[in-house]
Amino acid sequence: MPRIVRFYQLGGPENLKIEDAPTRQPGKGEVKLHVQAAGLNRAESMYYHGRYMEQPELPSRLGYEVAGVVDATGEGVDRGWIGKNVATVPGYSMNRYGSLGEEAIVPVGVLGEYPAKLTPVQGAAIWMQYLTAYGALIMVGGVKPGDFVSIPAASSSVGLAAIQIVKAEGGIAIAATRTGAKRAELLALGADHVVVTGEEDYVARVKEITGGKGARLTFDPVAGPFIEKLAEAAANGGIIFQYGLLSGEPTPFPLFTALRNALSVRGYYLGEVTQNPGVFATAKKYVFDRLADGRFVPKIAKTFPFEQTVEAYRYLESNQQVGKVVITVP
Repeated sequence: MPRIVRFYQLGGPENLKIEDAPTRQPGKGEVKLHVQAAGLNRAESMYYHGRYMEQPELPSRLGYEVAGVVDATGEGVDRGWIGKNVATVPGYSMNRYGSLGEEAIVPVGVLGEYPAKLTPVQGAAIWMQYLTAYGALIMVGGVKPGDFVSIPAASSSVGLAAIQIVKAEGGIAIAATRTGAKRAELLALGADHVVVTGEEDYVARVKEITGGKGARLTFDPVAGPFIEKLAEAAANGGIIFQYGLLSGEPTPFPLFTALRNALSVRGYYLGEVTQNPGVFATAKKYVFDRLADGRFVPKIAKTFPFEQTVEAYRYLESNQQVGKVVITVP
């Protein structure tokens, strides 16, 4: 029987259990994957803590982003998928389709092939981060040469993907991080500038970097009171994309600054890309082509074997990583 990850109560990673489960066959519109690697996301941590948009129906499976090989297809699914190396795009229900384990059943619509040059570990570290950044920065923000783009939480996998997209489009990437420990690595990974928010005046530094213009685009997963600083450092007519609430604190609306500078504060989530088939196809091709030719390279922070799933999520929650944390599955 395949092993899966399941939890029976809300709380920390210590509640995650590896268990045997009966093998299943895919239903209508579904495929079965032999899972080879799983990319870890903040959404899963929020999910098992009970802080995510979707509340777990206990006991619940876990897992949003896995890479593997299609073993079987359900009714209405092209059998040409069988044998293909694919990874899942997050956004499906973890209550219904939790995918962390040796076997996963997922909707065919969440699959994305990845270039053959990538390993399964790399394949598990592409779709969530690159598509999330694509939707805000390309689809909505229209980043162009010379644009200044501020990227808080830049050492996350999405932050690093955003840096690569900004650079690919000729923009100037300003990475923001809380401590100086990650400064050198962020510069080495392509950031044009790094602002250490725990040690520097964020607004003053962004104004200095941009020659007083401010950042036209700000791509922020943190929210909370710091949005006031993000607003002050934004350009006239700029956009702040809020795509997360990692701070866990109330987020005030910077009304005065928004009025004065014609600033937009826009909620954004990955579903804006994945729920429109035409946009989804265009976005996947954009990312695939740049992975294939080497313009995009996923950064793997650390890998853990499946048996160390608890330790992997503890590491994710430690905020030590630069890039993606990945679990390898036998």
